[in-house]
Amino acid sequence: MVIKTDYLPAPGETVLGGTFFMNPGGKGANQAVAAARLNGNVTFICKTGNDSFFGQKAAAIFGKEGINSNYLLSHPDLPSAVALITVDKNAENCIVVAPGANATFLPGDLVNAIPVIEEATVVLMQLEIPVTTVEYVAGLASAKNIKVVLNPAPAMGLSDNLLKNISILTPNETEAGILTGIKVSDMISAEKAARALHNKGVKTVIITLGSMGALVLHENIITHIPAMKVAATDTTAAGDVFSGALVVAITEGRNMVEATEFACKAASLSVTKLGAQASAPYRHEVDALR
Repeated sequence: MVIKTDYLPAPGETVLGGTFFMNPGGKGANQAVAAARLNGNVTFICKTGNDSFFGQKAAAIFGKEGINSNYLLSHPDLPSAVALITVDKNAENCIVVAPGANATFLPGDLVNAIPVIEEATVVLMQLEIPVTTVEYVAGLASAKNIKVVLNPAPAMGLSDNLLKNISILTPNETEAGILTGIKVSDMISAEKAARALHNKGVKTVIITLGSMGALVLHENIITHIPAMKVAATDTTAAGDVFSGALVVAITEGRNMVEATEFACKAASLSVTKLGAQASAPYRHEVDALR
């Protein structure tokens, strides 16, 4: 649920004016839609609530996007997760999430989904579901030599045991800072944070840096991928689009630098549109960029 207004309110302040709209979101759902629109073969495993906002419409939404939602679970009592988002005139945002059914999505819910997880080329996760579930799936996939990509958002500390099972970690500046204790403000500090995460066992680290692009640490080589210059309207879900695009590029056999370049293009396009899933670009739009 989004309100676009001139500036983000200070604590205790009410800002009058602005426009309101509502569309499907959720980090995992955003990533699934982004990957599907870029021609990825996507199975989405999730848990919604039995509510009119999203729960009762989720299967139809995912079906329209070409996503396999055979493993969509529903909680009989709790609502689906809801995000309240304020976006200012500079396209910056602040977000509060009520987890709802997401908070009850536990390893025991995955019994029927284990075969499809073990058949995946890449498993993509984020942290709007319980970390115990993330740890369980990361261990399961890693044991089968399946690439595990984790977008560590919302930001929180993560165990070294989990990080060792992550093939590719995609934090933004804030998330990288929380994970390492290093304030990321430029390329030098981003490299320090990336190396600190690599030393904890993460094989590849990609730190997204907004208008500065992304920094890639892969096979001990640092590469800076610049961002495209665009007129930003709303940065909501840009990181999700980046992650969805990254895994599609990986499944197509692109190397890590090429995959990150593709993801940066997709994310750059997403910030020119309002909304979460609504902002995810289609493949022909990304391919048209040079």
